[in-house]
Order: sequence, then C-alpha cells, then structure tokens
Amino acid sequence: MDDERTGHDVGVGPWPGPWPTGAHYDPELLAAGDRRNVVDRYRYWRLAAIVADLDARRHDFHVAIENWQHDFNIGTVVRNANAFLAAEVHIVGRRRWNRRGAMVTDRYQHIRYHPDADDLLVWARGAGLPLVGIDNLPGAVQLERATLPRRCVLVFGQEGPGLSEPVRQACAQVFSIAQYGSTRSINAGVASGIAMHAWIRVHAGEYRDEVRALPIEATPPRVLDV
Repeated sequence: MDDERTGHDVGVGPWPGPWPTGAHYDPELLAAGDRRNVVDRYRYWRLAAIVADLDARRHDFHVAIENWQHDFNIGTVVRNANAFLAAEVHIVGRRRWNRRGAMVTDRYQHIRYHPDADDLLVWARGAGLPLVGIDNLPGAVQLERATLPRRCVLVFGQEGPGLSEPVRQACAQVFSIAQYGSTRSINAGVASGIAMHAWIRVHAGEYRDEVRALPIEATPPRVLDV
C-alpha cells in the first residue's frame, strides 16, 4: 500500500531472523510484513489482540451520530473515535454507511446500531450516560468555555438539519463550536474531532501517562518507509 504523501510503501516488511513468541503475533504478518495503518506498538499483532489491548484502555465517552439522510461524515466520525479511543460509536437510523471514510479503523472500534432515537435514549439511560449534543443551536454553551462531563455520549446530527428534535430534547447539555467565517456550520466529521479532543484535553491526562508507560516490544529495523 502506498502512502499518498510520499509515494512509498507504508509499514514494515517480513520479520528478519527468528520470529518473536507470543499469542498476540500474527504468523501471516510476520511472514509477509505489516502494511496496516497502526502505531508501532501493534506491528505484527493479530487484529483480535489489538482490539483486546484497546479495550483495556478505552475512555469513558461514547459517540453517537444520526444517519437518516446520508452518511457523508460517519466514516470520519468512526476514524476520529478510534484515534481518541472512544468506548463505542453509536449509529442512529440506517445501518448502512460508507466505510471507506473510516480507513479500516472500524475493525478496531466497537460500533452499536440503534434503529431510532428512542432506542439510543433507552440504552443511554440504562448505561447511566447523559447525552451531550454538539450543535450550533440557540442557547448552546460555547464548547471553548465549558468542560465536557467525563462519562457521556457526544451526539452529532445529520449534515444540514443537525440534531433531530427527539435527540435535542433528550440532551442534558448542548455545546456549540465557535466559527469565524461565512459558513453557517462545519460538517459533523470535523465537529466530532474537535469535540472529542476537547474531552481528551480535560480527562485524558492520566491515560497519556499510562500509554507512555506501556512497554513497546523490540521490533526489527524498518525495511519500508513510513
């Protein structure tokens, strides 16, 4: 697979020399090389082993996106959720969405489907998680001046209409993202990244320390450019 930025192959080649031991290693990747878009820690790991390791460290926030008309932003939302280690992504409405935008990160991210807003609300109440809407609505609190709750579901609406009325009514809080240009709104994919990072800035300090302290197993020198 080529990196569009450099035109070079991405990843690492076959493992030279004796193979490392451990059930988390994938023999096929050790033999053929690992060209996946994963951090160095997970080179040559089995998919299930990567997910299990992520599950042990997932954050306390969930992300929900409404999918009634089209799914232009869902792939980006899923990719952002993986990058910021969200507990789960909830897709409300249609189950079908274009996975290309997720860049394969949906394999590592838990996704739950809800047929309608009521189903999401029932689930959130059962989990004890407040819904936190992200939308530029009248009366919304500026995200830049607020602190997101540690345990919550960040909810994003459909491109154009934004949050549906049932979800708006169910949100414990609604936050807006400051904009300074001529457009009325930014798309949900971009908004999701901003909101998730706002959560990370407040609540993920100890997680960064834990990740930094994780042992990184020795890997052979790279034979492909990254």
